[in-house]
Amino acid sequence: MAPLERAKAAITQGVPSTRSPGRPLAEALIEFEEGLRETRAGMQGWHVLEVEPEWLACDEALGEALALAERLRLDAEPPAGFEGLVGTIGDLLAPLEAFEAAARRFGALRRGGDRRRGGDRR
Repeated sequence: MAPLERAKAAITQGVPSTRSPGRPLAEALIEFEEGLRETRAGMQGWHVLEVEPEWLACDEALGEALALAERLRLDAEPPAGFEGLVGTIGDLLAPLEAFEAAARRFGALRRGGDRRRGGDRR
């Protein structure tokens, strides 16, 4: 599993379910942050002109998610209740949606079209 997917899985394991009390948030946060740092370290491998806007958005998203995680780990009160925990985890994951846009862009490039420009390969 890629580092980003491991990070997302780690933080979502902090949500209790009917079968599990959920992983301790502090533990989940540490693994989440480690996965995000590993993802950032590997980003140079796909830093090319054709996906520059998406790459920048992903880099910014990682910075935002890492900052949120650090604040939660160091400064914030733990979220109260199930809804608070789910909301907090949702806030941590939200910036990472930028990676979905990057994946779509790579898919368009692999297919030989550029969907942002209506298929025009300028």
